[in-house]
Amino acid sequence: MIYTLTLNAAIDMNIFSDQIKPRVVNRTHHTEYCPNGKGVNVALVLDHFAQPAHILGIFGGFTGRYIVDELVKKNIAVTPAWVDEPTRINIFINDGEQEYKLVNPGTQVNEACKQQVIANLHALQAGDYLVISGSLPPGIAGDFYGDILALCKEKGCEVILDISHPILRELLASQPLLIKPNDDELAEVFGLSAASESDVTSSMAELHRLGVKNVLLTVGSRGMYFSDGVHCWFCNAPEITLVSSACAGDAALAAFLSRWLIARSDVENAMKLASATGADVAGSAGLGQLAAIKTLLSQVQVVKLF
Repeated sequence: MIYTLTLNAAIDMNIFSDQIKPRVVNRTHHTEYCPNGKGVNVALVLDHFAQPAHILGIFGGFTGRYIVDELVKKNIAVTPAWVDEPTRINIFINDGEQEYKLVNPGTQVNEACKQQVIANLHALQAGDYLVISGSLPPGIAGDFYGDILALCKEKGCEVILDISHPILRELLASQPLLIKPNDDELAEVFGLSAASESDVTSSMAELHRLGVKNVLLTVGSRGMYFSDGVHCWFCNAPEITLVSSACAGDAALAAFLSRWLIARSDVENAMKLASATGADVAGSAGLGQLAAIKTLLSQVQVVKLF
């Protein structure tokens, strides 16, 4: 079973308007609401590709109940840990020229809720996968990740990390199955560069030296790289008109996992699907309908670098 963990869930409010102007009433064309949180997104896209996933996470108030209710409507398994304060709402505005991202820090989490998360994680079994995605809410420190990874090791559960917290560097010593940094996170967390192919090669080698088994590195509109510590591949990104980049990385990771976890040797098809899916989502509000993936696949090519 694939589990996803979202410690800082959100509702994404995607607003479409004409060009934003200060000190006047800016009227919108329409607004779309999406249950969100990086692990939530991963689970939704895995479900789209017929790979069942079970969502674990922290939810609170009327907004948290909205997210859980929407997931239940989609027949997605979800085990919530509850807090009293409402889950955050993030706002993404597209005025036809620019994309504006207003991201809130999240709901304060107390000790009782953290223990509820740990209790829910005891459902993990040997052979399961846990995808840990997203930021930490107020009240949870980075060492909580270490507690989770220790529990996963005890349970025999493989871990996939898509986090940007500085503690990620230390967590690689626990030998996670996969990490998915982007080029900005690679620089901020590890002080490494993805500016050129040679930079990527040396950066991947350093990440493996630190302990990670596999790396899926996304570099925005340039595409993505994958390394298993022996070989490295590059996949380009299809050309799209950007609507919102908010969920694209989550969707790309889920698409990759939907193929790669079944057949580790099928890296090329996993990367192609990841690239096309990420581009489809970047051209949509939220996760969109995932309807253009087949068309976008025709623009994607994978090259084995070594």
